[in-house]
Amino acid sequence: QVQLVESGGGLVQAGGSLRLSCAASDRTFNIYTMAWFRQAPGKDREFVAAITGSGGSTWYADFVKGRFTIARDNAKNTMYLQMNSLKPEDTAVYYCARNVRGSPVGTLNYDYWGRGTLVTVSS
Repeated sequence: QVQLVESGGGLVQAGGSLRLSCAASDRTFNIYTMAWFRQAPGKDREFVAAITGSGGSTWYADFVKGRFTIARDNAKNTMYLQMNSLKPEDTAVYYCARNVRGSPVGTLNYDYWGRGTLVTVSS
């Protein structure tokens, strides 16, 4: 059983920054593409960003390009999401997940999910 634990969420003003972390219990963490998703109240869960096992390739949703940066430290079994220039519409619960197949965008391509960390951006 793989455990993913997110941290770093909180309340921030628009224009501010937060860094989210996702700690994995899996010793094979470095093999897998990992991703961040988010879910705002009343909306579907949506893809935010993903990173390959080596960290050599990344993907971003258009709405975060230039503002968010995904990274990982395989020695620490941890993935990060640096979020800058936050907007009220970024308010959501942010989840990390482990990709096991296919496109990094589709939620069905992930087998393990964390419980999420809440990010609230005030205007």
